[in-house]
Amino acid sequence: MALVAIDAGHGGANPGAVYNGRQEKDDALALALAVGQILEQNGVEVYYTRTDDIYESPARKAEEGNAVDADYFVSIHRNSSTYSNEYRGAETLVYDHYGKAAMLASNINVRLEQIGFENLGVNERKDLVVLNRTDMPAVLVEVGFINSDADNQLLDERFHDVAWAIAEGILATIWSA
Repeated sequence: MALVAIDAGHGGANPGAVYNGRQEKDDALALALAVGQILEQNGVEVYYTRTDDIYESPARKAEEGNAVDADYFVSIHRNSSTYSNEYRGAETLVYDHYGKAAMLASNINVRLEQIGFENLGVNERKDLVVLNRTDMPAVLVEVGFINSDADNQLLDERFHDVAWAIAEGILATIWSA
């Protein structure tokens, strides 16, 4: 079966986006661990870039994914906007719209939409280190806006479903290979 590198964004002194005391690094870690556990229960080998509240640079995380020869790299984050409750929804970022990364991103988005997130699409971001320095198909999942009360409520009330949606998107991609 496949090896998936799961990256919980930010960590340590880098909280990521913050809203009303809520920190992106905490949501990302909780989701990364939950998604990884689901993958492991389904026979997928998982490598975690972090399992506690530490910081490693995105370049270091990409190097780790490459070093373990992962088949896929999934970085989990929360989005943020200038004004609270300005936007809501999930998007998945890829280096380009082609190949397995784009399929993986689409599979994740469709499943997050099914549980209630607005689907903001698959978008290219060539400037992100975890996407442009990885040797395997890589995606960065923005699991709703941390400064959207509606997205936070959805994540909190359906946390297990959100983790399952991301894991199912990964599994669907692995199984189609």
